Amino acid sequence: MEFIYRQPVELHFGCGKLQQLDFLLQKLDGIGMLICTPHFVKNNVAEKLMQKHKKIGCIFSNISANPDIDEVEECCAQIRAQQVTFLIVMGGGSAMDLAKVAGTVALTDEPVEKYFGTGIALPSQHLPLIAIPTTAGTGSEVTNVAVLSSRKTGKKAPISSDNFYPSIALIDPELTFSVPPKITAASGMDVLCHALESFWSIHHQPISDALALAACKLVFSSLLNCYDYCEDKDARVSMSEASLLAGLAFAQSKTTAPHACSYPLTNIYGIAHGEACALTITFFAHINADERLQQFAKELGFADVKAMCDKIETMKEHMGMRTDLKDFDISEDQLNDLICLSHHPNLANNPIFIDDTMLENLYRSLI
Repeated sequence: MEFIYRQPVELHFGCGKLQQLDFLLQKLDGIGMLICTPHFVKNNVAEKLMQKHKKIGCIFSNISANPDIDEVEECCAQIRAQQVTFLIVMGGGSAMDLAKVAGTVALTDEPVEKYFGTGIALPSQHLPLIAIPTTAGTGSEVTNVAVLSSRKTGKKAPISSDNFYPSIALIDPELTFSVPPKITAASGMDVLCHALESFWSIHHQPISDALALAACKLVFSSLLNCYDYCEDKDARVSMSEASLLAGLAFAQSKTTAPHACSYPLTNIYGIAHGEACALTITFFAHINADERLQQFAKELGFADVKAMCDKIETMKEHMGMRTDLKDFDISEDQLNDLICLSHHPNLANNPIFIDDTMLENLYRSLI
């Protein structure tokens, strides 16, 4: 076997690590922009950070749950106007996706649309980025992918570039302690999907396999405690660790069929990303249940893949997560649209070829 494992992000993990931000900022020249969701502006966290850290000169917070290319353009314009030289992003995957793209496109005269879903490579110049996740879910702080949407066209697509690897990831589990149960559930299941998909991806390799196994063990042992007992700090720390490990895994091996199907489910029906991934994860686990995945399930403490899938479904039900699409009353035309839009590039990373018949069986089982 031959493989390459590359991870250029400098990692700082631990409770209270946010206190090291000023030390890290001293290494950067010029003025920084704090990119965060509106929540952190409303609760004054953004303003307090700006007052505490003099190198933060401005804030950008016009970010929706599925960041739109127009929002990226707005951020780029502010970066240029303020002559920003580095970025700090604090939040979940949406804020990080926007920050990653803005940090490169702002240094060009090109619109975001030139690179959105076109496959055109971005230029190599980009702003340094410090990523501070506030949810245990996306792992975006260690990946080179950003996902954007266009409300004008109804399109949602990833952009990939080595520019998008943050310079530094500062993972402070204390920032996740106040995350409400619903977001805890969706982001936690996203972690599990990242790990499982990384393991069975055709691009898997020994290091990503080990990371995926470790991440899954933490999710199965800690996620329900996070959901049931928000104050369980040990469980919160474990989920932050799981999110990081899963991110390190799928940054190499990529996601597969559940993520491919999640994009139309989110884009058309507004289902939260992690919940959309979790909606199809067990269907594809059964399809991908070869000897290797059976052994993986046993290493996680399950009798087989079926037992692991039963546990996942039980967890989803316990946390009040969506288990079907019945309330959308999906028509035959809408079903065909779902099948067509699920042919996303991630689908090709699946070890079993997923054809339209499989996709139809999937969606009919949910409607």
